[in-house]
Amino acid sequence: MKFPKNPTFLRSFVLFCSSLCFTLFASCGGGQNDAGGDSNASEGNASAQWWQEKQDKGDEKKKLRIAFVTNQIADFWNIAKAGCRDASKDLGIEIEVKMPPERSATLQKQIVEDLLNSGIEGIAISPLDADNQTPWLNSIAEKLPLITHDSDAPQSNRRAYVGMDNYKAGRMCGQLVKEALPDGGGVILFIGGMGQDNSKHRRQGVIDELFDRKRPEKLDTNNYDLDLEKVLDSGKYQIIRTILADGQSAKSKAADSINAYPEMKAMVGLFEYNPPGCYKALEQADKLGEIKIIGFDENDVTLQGIKDGTITGTIVQDPYQYGYQSAVILKSLLEGTKLEKAFIDIPPRKVVREATKEGEVDVDEYWADLKAKKAG
Repeated sequence: MKFPKNPTFLRSFVLFCSSLCFTLFASCGGGQNDAGGDSNASEGNASAQWWQEKQDKGDEKKKLRIAFVTNQIADFWNIAKAGCRDASKDLGIEIEVKMPPERSATLQKQIVEDLLNSGIEGIAISPLDADNQTPWLNSIAEKLPLITHDSDAPQSNRRAYVGMDNYKAGRMCGQLVKEALPDGGGVILFIGGMGQDNSKHRRQGVIDELFDRKRPEKLDTNNYDLDLEKVLDSGKYQIIRTILADGQSAKSKAADSINAYPEMKAMVGLFEYNPPGCYKALEQADKLGEIKIIGFDENDVTLQGIKDGTITGTIVQDPYQYGYQSAVILKSLLEGTKLEKAFIDIPPRKVVREATKEGEVDVDEYWADLKAKKAG
């Protein structure tokens, strides 16, 4: 019988044999001293367990390693990160969450290229500029499983989209505007950017709801009202203009609009940081309550404003599930599972002070659940 000439194997084998002999010897003398026999048997079992664990460790599979890439740094994405954290534990995989320091397609691309060079096995991304990024996204999809979340790139070869129907969410936001201004009036929309599909769909949903238009059979951004400075007037509601405002300029641009547009009756913030910017600007101008605020997402300032009655309500996504479900899908794809559908719908909800209608959630109930998810 030939043994491998591997020194590690020989040392392990000798130790195992020694432990086995010691165990047999101890068992023979167990009748003379019960206490001593139990102790020696335990030591022998421990050695056998050590051997088994060593073999199991050698057979241990390497964990799958995937990435969740956002479009910027925001509290919204910290909630998604919590979903990734829990999915990592539940699924036994490694998840790297990457957030570009600013809304830049160039920075987003660099992050992804670095991940590819590091040997990442699957990527979930929120594209910043789907139309112009599609060829690049297709090149990634040729190398590994690629899915989108939050904002889609429907013309790309991504395998699935995890998110909500942003047009539908926009219409829900428009319904809140109608509740805040039942007699109509001038409205200004604030949004972080218009390069991505979710921005276009969301904004158009608000406009179409206020103007009582039917939902198009096919959502085509080429047919949308994309002139941000054009006044849109339905007779009852007027979209005075759409103002681009990122996290740094959200408050200052909201403050400027208060002075520039005295006919404004409501501010609608379509990105997570826009409603807090509107709130702080109105608070500083002592106009809270006089000009209505309707929001998107679940910033603490927004939720507190709803609780206090100074913000009408907000439309929330479920970024926690964006993170969690993205991990579930990428793991399935890497294991060879065929997806039944390409759109993983995470429905939007209305968060209001007191829920009285279907689809509404009490702010206290929602906030408590959100805090629990963040805490893990």
